[in-house]
Amino acid sequence: MTDKEMISIKQEKLAENILKIVGGEDYSNVIQATNCMTRLRMQLKERNGEMLNALKKIDGVLGVNVDGDELQVILGAGKATNITNAVNKILQSRGSSKVKEIKIGDAQAVHDEIRAKNATPIKLLFKKIASIFTPLIPGFIACGLITGIVGLMIKLSPELANEQSIKLAMIAGNAVFWGMNLFIGVNAAKVFGGSPILGGVLAVIMIHPNLADINLFGESFVPGRGGVISVIMVAAFGAYLEKILHKIIPEMFDLFVTPLVTILIAGTLAVLILQPIGGFISEAIGTAATTAIQSGGAVVGFIMAGVWLPLVMLGIHQAMTPIHVDLISQYGVTILLPILAMAGAGQVGASLAVYFKTKNKFLKKTIISALPVGIMGIGEPLIYGVTFPLFKPFIGACIGGAFGGAIQAAFAVGAATLGISGLPLAATTNNIPVYFIGLVTAYVVGFIATWFIGFDDPTENN
Repeated sequence: MTDKEMISIKQEKLAENILKIVGGEDYSNVIQATNCMTRLRMQLKERNGEMLNALKKIDGVLGVNVDGDELQVILGAGKATNITNAVNKILQSRGSSKVKEIKIGDAQAVHDEIRAKNATPIKLLFKKIASIFTPLIPGFIACGLITGIVGLMIKLSPELANEQSIKLAMIAGNAVFWGMNLFIGVNAAKVFGGSPILGGVLAVIMIHPNLADINLFGESFVPGRGGVISVIMVAAFGAYLEKILHKIIPEMFDLFVTPLVTILIAGTLAVLILQPIGGFISEAIGTAATTAIQSGGAVVGFIMAGVWLPLVMLGIHQAMTPIHVDLISQYGVTILLPILAMAGAGQVGASLAVYFKTKNKFLKKTIISALPVGIMGIGEPLIYGVTFPLFKPFIGACIGGAFGGAIQAAFAVGAATLGISGLPLAATTNNIPVYFIGLVTAYVVGFIATWFIGFDDPTENN
């Protein structure tokens, strides 16, 4: 038997163990199973504390979290996708009776009931806006890394800037940012329930270079003003208008009239009203962020990085995604991401302290499994599997992150991408040595703070 086959068997076994706990009879308690980078996300008809505790004890599960209507099983990068596929394969193989028992309407009713009980309007709005950018993250990562690596090569050897291959690489590195507003227009329209292509068209209207040739009331239009903020606003309005038009326009005319009226009305409103409003908001965000860092320096970075982990736990962190994107579109870098990335670095140091102090073999194994992905910037396994359950190390992690954030802010380190953190983010920053100094500082201070704060070491049976 090959190693690949053995891994596949282990994954299927882990999927079965999870379903035995959450699935109920014939696994009919599971409404839906999806995944993100590190988590198996399940919507269940019912859940309880015993179920959560049992999941935490499964070998291979790094942690468990409940977010609104979702039960999230933290498994680690890559592994989450494979386990989710195995879970769905098992559900499908036993799906004949299960599908008959769960009617779509019943499942949706359960979903809506749970969502209504656990989700706040603000949190749902943040989640919806963040979902606009989620499909773009692989592009941001790839292009950001290309830009960072090419920029480093040119700094080391300036004559490379004239090489044709380097010029092509620079184009590739800029590609996602060059088409960013278009991509966001398409995704935003989809998220808000409209036609993606109409969202894209509205976005293009707002960035079209010929806008500069149009003068109204003595003022020329500015292509791209307001950046992603304006695009999200007009795409949301366009989707809202489109849904209304679908209801009132006769079906035989709907195909022609609805898109025409949507573009004419939303496009006009975009350049006359929404783009100036979005521009004001965008400029205010950029000015506030840069002024805060420039004037407050290390103090602002200390506070921001120190409180970031609690904000992540509350789900408020999703509101930062459009801000990062807007800062990149305005300045070429976001000065906030390197600061906030230090929170995850603080966790690495805190978890190392726990590893050397704990006598719990299972906890040691969890830390060893989660540390590599934590160093690479994926912090959920460490948050939910180590620091937060013990709580005091969570405080140590916040302290470590705060000191690292202070260094990043003091030198105004910026990153040319988003979607990554930790060690990989270094290649995309405009000051790699300082970023590394901040990263190591967060590791060390997180370790020291946790070592001296201490924690209640769980017994082997916990």
